[in-house]
Amino acid sequence: MQVSIETTSGLERRMTVEVPAAVVESAVMARLQEAAGNVRLNGFRKGKIPLKVIKGRFGRGVRQEVVGEVMSKTYYQAINEQKLKPAGQPRIEPKSLEEGKNLQFVAIFEVFPEITLEDFSKLKVEKLVSEVADENIDKMVETLRLQRQTWANVTRQTKSKDRVNIDFKGTIDGEEFAGGSAQGTNLILGSDRMIPGFEKGLLKKKAGDEVVLDLTFPEDYHSKELAGKAVKFAVKINSVSAPVLPELNDEFFAVFGIEEGGEEAFRKEVAANMSRELNNASKAKLKNRVMDLLIAQNKVTLPGSLVKSEIAALRQQALQQFGGGKQNIDPAMLPDELFREQAEKRIALGLILGEVIKTRNLKADPALVKSTIEDIASTYETPEQVVRWYYSNKEQLAAVESSVLEDQAFDAILAEAKVTEKKVSYDDVIKPDTKAGK
Repeated sequence: MQVSIETTSGLERRMTVEVPAAVVESAVMARLQEAAGNVRLNGFRKGKIPLKVIKGRFGRGVRQEVVGEVMSKTYYQAINEQKLKPAGQPRIEPKSLEEGKNLQFVAIFEVFPEITLEDFSKLKVEKLVSEVADENIDKMVETLRLQRQTWANVTRQTKSKDRVNIDFKGTIDGEEFAGGSAQGTNLILGSDRMIPGFEKGLLKKKAGDEVVLDLTFPEDYHSKELAGKAVKFAVKINSVSAPVLPELNDEFFAVFGIEEGGEEAFRKEVAANMSRELNNASKAKLKNRVMDLLIAQNKVTLPGSLVKSEIAALRQQALQQFGGGKQNIDPAMLPDELFREQAEKRIALGLILGEVIKTRNLKADPALVKSTIEDIASTYETPEQVVRWYYSNKEQLAAVESSVLEDQAFDAILAEAKVTEKKVSYDDVIKPDTKAGK
């Protein structure tokens, strides 16, 4: 086998491979002889079909099959011999397939870039730190109560946060318009679900009241046909309900798995969950900041094939989020450029971390893998079963090991970087980053 390598541009390589004709013909003959012993043809006993007949009947198809296998096998042999690291699948272009002549083909592919890591001690990153205070716990308890609130009918006048059941009909210049009417719909006053002025116009009213609201659609309203138009809404209030928060009692605590210990045990459990969330959010934000710095510090030439593949994966994720493909969304409506920046960031970071793992000779720590799985399992009713499931599922276990190894790579970077702590509020740590790509 003869191999020649040509650098066409950047990371792209053009590899020409020539395989001796004898190798191909020998493989073809072996396959034909195998077929001669297995196939059945009218007029011949099994295993007694002349090779000439087999070749005439199946020779062309067998040769195509064997040539494909030989090209695949010799391609991988060649890249191993040449110590190449292809990024993605090659494009194979046959050059000479003639029987009796050497087989020639060209494989065009990209290779992974050579990465020289910069000095991590030059990295300066800020870590946000905080603590869970009593006021944060109080706020969380109220949030949990709000999530489980019920409604009770009232006869008093409406006020903000009340829920009203209404019938309404909207008209523009006396004519009804599509989507402007409804019956028996619930609306929480102050939710800003309706256009400005609608909910405010229903304050200090009672069940049975009928009002006419003279309003104007916002200039930036999503429907261009209605934007900026004056509108009248005739509204009838069918009922008024006030929110009823559950009491902090044993029945409420039991919903969260607290069977004894009362409010003290409940608050302790809430505080523990909030501390875990706080710690995870702090780590995530630190990780995001380190990612940005790594990409800025270590300039990497990205293989176009990997970026293309990542864009395809991101597009598929987006389609799933839009309803799992049930909405008949044309993928062409989501162009590559919509995902390119995020895809390039992911690929660059993956290549950099891969180099960190290789140069630091990192392996997934079994103890960290175990604690990670146990932490995941702790959120389920039967943690022991979840732990066993992870360890019996190679694919899921590999995913956890990969995540742990990535965290170990970040820890190795942080051990060399200059990290300072900044004390902020609990909410500042918890709120998500709004920067694109996070």
